[in-house]
Amino acid sequence: MPRRLPTSAELRVWRDFIETVEALRGVVAGRLQTETGLSPGDYTVLLALSEAPQTRLRPSDLAAAIGWERSRLSHHLGRMERRDLIRREGFSGDSRGAFVVLEDAGSTAFHSATVPHLTAVRELFVDALTPDQLDAVALISGALRDHLPDR
Repeated sequence: MPRRLPTSAELRVWRDFIETVEALRGVVAGRLQTETGLSPGDYTVLLALSEAPQTRLRPSDLAAAIGWERSRLSHHLGRMERRDLIRREGFSGDSRGAFVVLEDAGSTAFHSATVPHLTAVRELFVDALTPDQLDAVALISGALRDHLPDR
């Protein structure tokens, strides 16, 4: 069976979709950084930790929860640790017993960033769409996610 390649029209839709999502993410990220001093990566890590039992996760569980490679997470955690947003416990050579723990400063930074971040999401995404369009985005997102191969 020959491979089916996208048509020109399908490629235009794909490119428009990708470019729009990237532009939207860039604007939201820029506002988050400017208004709160947190990067999108910081916010993602802090959100996952704030929702975790006892605000702590093993690095492998945190990486899986946010969809990052362990090496990327490790480097990012080092930067966050230097800013006292998180701390790593039990890192004496064996990371299997280690945890990433949300510090008070990280919790404060996350909670302070939540309203500005959600305001940007409202203004740049939600307010741009009608309720029917939001429902369509939800359906499309679900269909795309369900079509992805298992990771």
